Amino acid sequence: MHIGIIGGGPSALFMLKRIVESTKSGLTVSIFEKKQKLGVGMPYSHEGACREHITNVSGNEIPELVTTVEDWVGMNGETAVNYNITVKNFNDYKVLPRLLFGEYLSQQFDFLLIKAKRAGLEVNVHLSTEIIDIKDLPLNDKVEIYALDGRIFTFDKVVVCSGHYWPKSHEGSISGYFDSPYPPQKLAHIVNRPIAIRGASLTAIDALRTLALNNGTFEISDNRKMIYQLRQDCAEFRIILHSRNGLLPAVRFHLEDSHLAKDSVLDAEEVERVRKENGGFLPLDHVYRRNFLNGLKDNRPEFYELIKELSLEDFVELMMIRREDTAAFDLLKAEYAEAERSIALKRSVYWKEMLAVLSFAMNYPAKYFSGEDMLRLQKTLMPLISIVIAFAPQNSVEEMIALYDAGVLKLVSVGEKGEIEVRKEGGIYYHLLEATGQKISLFYDTFIDCIGQPHLKYEQVPFPSLINDQTISPARIRFKDRQNAIAGIAAGNEQVHLAEDGNYYLKVPGVTIDDHFRVIDGAGRTNKRIHMMAVPFIGGYNPDYSGLDFGEAASARIIEKLI
Repeated sequence: MHIGIIGGGPSALFMLKRIVESTKSGLTVSIFEKKQKLGVGMPYSHEGACREHITNVSGNEIPELVTTVEDWVGMNGETAVNYNITVKNFNDYKVLPRLLFGEYLSQQFDFLLIKAKRAGLEVNVHLSTEIIDIKDLPLNDKVEIYALDGRIFTFDKVVVCSGHYWPKSHEGSISGYFDSPYPPQKLAHIVNRPIAIRGASLTAIDALRTLALNNGTFEISDNRKMIYQLRQDCAEFRIILHSRNGLLPAVRFHLEDSHLAKDSVLDAEEVERVRKENGGFLPLDHVYRRNFLNGLKDNRPEFYELIKELSLEDFVELMMIRREDTAAFDLLKAEYAEAERSIALKRSVYWKEMLAVLSFAMNYPAKYFSGEDMLRLQKTLMPLISIVIAFAPQNSVEEMIALYDAGVLKLVSVGEKGEIEVRKEGGIYYHLLEATGQKISLFYDTFIDCIGQPHLKYEQVPFPSLINDQTISPARIRFKDRQNAIAGIAAGNEQVHLAEDGNYYLKVPGVTIDDHFRVIDGAGRTNKRIHMMAVPFIGGYNPDYSGLDFGEAASARIIEKLI
């Protein structure tokens, strides 16, 4: 059997690891990577990082590979010392420079290739090879993939691991407009001006660090507090973050389970049993009780007693009230202090940890939610989860506070109705409603979109034959009660529609996949040859995906059917 893996980043690394560990004979694997280096993907290469950028995970939180980060640092002292890390000062509980972590991942890939060769597994690596199309050949039970250089390759099965993808909308055609902050080198020339950023979480932090270093320096004061000093020629430098809810990300704290209870994921038998009891649907409230409330009951009974009678919506409201009633940077400072205590005492902020567990646990069975529950998830739970489990590193938060205290960083809440108007002449207008209800428009000649990897639409999949041949289909979630769907349509929700089968569905981003990430066509037929592991294109059925954890878990499900 010949398996093609499109993409050579971290997801492909975990996929290859699963194949090697399967010990199945008679396999050939071909890996296609558009860059010249395996393992790093976008986030851990110069496409997504400079020296100043750091991970939001530490060595002890990384899924098992060939060697640990600590052992790798010991073996690669000359590389690590370039980032001021040595065997003596290495801390397995601290975050790492992203480019250094990329070197670690790249060498893990090399180690796996050696293991594959020793096991008799043939692996062909095609670097600097961009794949532009995938064509399924059902009559031949094969898949063809087309490279940009004109070469065509044929496989029995293909796993798409192409990673991050930011389509260009206005960047390059509108002066001062950036669709993302990546690669960060493109921001190096932006100095001495106000800069609008959409988003206020980890992607925005990446932009903050690069822009701040362009225009000034961070220093440690005599009382060991980080301060920011503007360059004399950058007096006009300002960063204005624009957030829908006016909130900043929560801060990294000590995790009691550094791998976030990966064994807590609902197994197939439980999902099937619960669905049979609920008309084919998996209730969001079941996952909430099982993976959040029960964990609190066992480990933080006093907090559990406070919230056990609350609905999911009431719990989220309770948690958001505190955040919304406190000035954003005051709350950031308070949570920084809370996180410092958590780390010093090695005691988790447990409700936040359990929220991360809930996020991970609901990711894979989310396709079995009803349309009603998916709307609850999108509108109620995900806003809180996206803030809390960002786990902003302490050093990044210190820099944000220093920028705020220096008067160069500001946060604006744009609400649900905030709109961006792109000007042909360059720059943008940000239209929003103030708390008083007054409409205002803010002009910026420099705008950077930092909302993170978007959940892309079915139509944005960059392999045209998959769409043209209807090999894939748009993801959708069925409503449990047609009256709820009809009410949604009446309220103007354009994502709700009546399908040809007589059921009402909620359109969600990306393509339809099964539990093993195999694509499904419009007739509901599972394709046994093509697995879609590219996270930007499966956001509807996997609403919360997070880096290495995703790669480890998804590859385990794919390997069950791949070979």
